Amino acid sequence: MVKISKNMVALTGADAVAEAIRQINPDVVAVYPITPQTPIAQKFATFVADGKVDSEMIRVESEHSAMSATVGASAAGARAMTATSSNGLALMHEIVYIAASTRLPIVMPVVNRALSGPINIHCDHSDSMAERDSGWLQIYNENAQEAYDATLIAMVIAEHPDVRLPVMVCQDGFITSHSVENVEILPDTVAKKFVGKHLADFPLLDVANPVTYGPLDLTDYYFEHKYQQRQAMDNSVKIIKQVAKQYKEISGRSFEFMEKYKLSDADYVIVTMSSTAGTTKAVVDSMRKQGKKVGLLKLKVFRPFPFDEIVSNLSKAKKIAVLDRADSFGALGGPLFNEIRSAFYESKVKPEIYNYIFGLGGREIGLDDIENVYKELMVSKKLPLYKYYGVRK
Repeated sequence: MVKISKNMVALTGADAVAEAIRQINPDVVAVYPITPQTPIAQKFATFVADGKVDSEMIRVESEHSAMSATVGASAAGARAMTATSSNGLALMHEIVYIAASTRLPIVMPVVNRALSGPINIHCDHSDSMAERDSGWLQIYNENAQEAYDATLIAMVIAEHPDVRLPVMVCQDGFITSHSVENVEILPDTVAKKFVGKHLADFPLLDVANPVTYGPLDLTDYYFEHKYQQRQAMDNSVKIIKQVAKQYKEISGRSFEFMEKYKLSDADYVIVTMSSTAGTTKAVVDSMRKQGKKVGLLKLKVFRPFPFDEIVSNLSKAKKIAVLDRADSFGALGGPLFNEIRSAFYESKVKPEIYNYIFGLGGREIGLDDIENVYKELMVSKKLPLYKYYGVRK
């Protein structure tokens, strides 16, 4: 392992991501402000103004334009990034699909926020979950340190020749993005070496080798191009593990598809993502002292979804509560719940799995709430397959 000096600083989740973008030093960053993502763009704008990066910062008139400019820059051969939240991500929807279909290695921090309407600026995962089938990799982060690490890691994964897909790096709006924590920042030289130089693949501006982007693609080739996207997403499983191993060698910090917290002997398990995992860990510690065999599985990588690892790590549990901070209207529960139930379809061992949809629009979930979920799992009677936890009826 390479020995490096620690550089611990107090940063918000938004500022931590901005620091990672500064170290990446992308050629182009196209931005439009939206709460609670704005601090990322604002902080990075100061780096541009102070001459700390070489990036061309494009201030556009909408998030649709931000993603369009990022796509254009990436297709031209630039290393390009943007960031957004909520309705901004929804406004990008058309171009989000184009970015993935065109196999552009864009990294986009997403500060999770509820989608309108009614208008709400607080956290849930409805924005990024609405894009879960767009062809982007999705990484969800518990805290500022994870968001910083994942931003650097995402760039290397996205640009790998066996992947060439865009990546969303998600953190919870306000809960993580605006809270100050200690974050260990890699030395600039170490971070830059890890990310490496950008090598454009079929750049649009290489006039000696002309290519086209966004052509009409009808029944003759469209299906094959979609299949190639699927292959790239499947390839990313191996590449994520390779890049995570490289990152641990320089940082000492692991990056896994999921974190297993006191899970090995747990009878009752909560599965969740992002900042709620931190609250759950505190409850697990408290209940373990009472002799309760409870545990947590925190999912970090939602796309590609790690079906086999989910089954292998949860098969020993008696009952599982999947906490979804997003709903999937008309489906049988939330999006994370449905992925996990699907993962167990072929398994001979099937724990009881229940869904708790919680925290929509920033509704708080505290220690007592998490403890109550565990206590509900411990009762012998059968629970509702899915329920809305914390909603007034």
